[in-house]
Amino acid sequence: MTVLAAGVVLLGGCGSDDEATGGNAGNPASASPSAETANAVLTTGDTDLGTVVVDAKGMTVYVFDKDTPGSGVSTCTGGCLEAWPPVVATSDSPVAEGVDGDVGAITRDDGTKQVTLDGYPLYYWQGDANAGDATGQGVQGVWWVVAPDGTKITETAAPASGDGY
Repeated sequence: MTVLAAGVVLLGGCGSDDEATGGNAGNPASASPSAETANAVLTTGDTDLGTVVVDAKGMTVYVFDKDTPGSGVSTCTGGCLEAWPPVVATSDSPVAEGVDGDVGAITRDDGTKQVTLDGYPLYYWQGDANAGDATGQGVQGVWWVVAPDGTKITETAAPASGDGY
């Protein structure tokens, strides 16, 4: 946990103006997708926080309070992307099953397409190792899981060990 703590402390600059450095670094769901999941399929899954939006592999996705919904821009850049890799798509119309919110995509500065839900760019948390994990919930008071209708869930199931730091 100390290594993770040091890594998050170094990411205090999340949302900086640094140029985006990459896609799914450290993301357990970033393995080559199959043909049917290549469109960054979203669905729902059960966590300690209830039913939330997850990717096709069951990995929880998050929204960032510093992003402005509908702006077409992700403010998580540079080092932030190491801890919070974007959920990427191969088209502007990612497939979603069981998700009632408006699913779309924005084009990042590096040309990749990032999946959005109700205009919010979606991200993974590097600390989630298994499907159903939601350990990024409430990190730095700005990262949240999302309900199937697109609303962010801001309560926590229990205090995170070390508050995610």
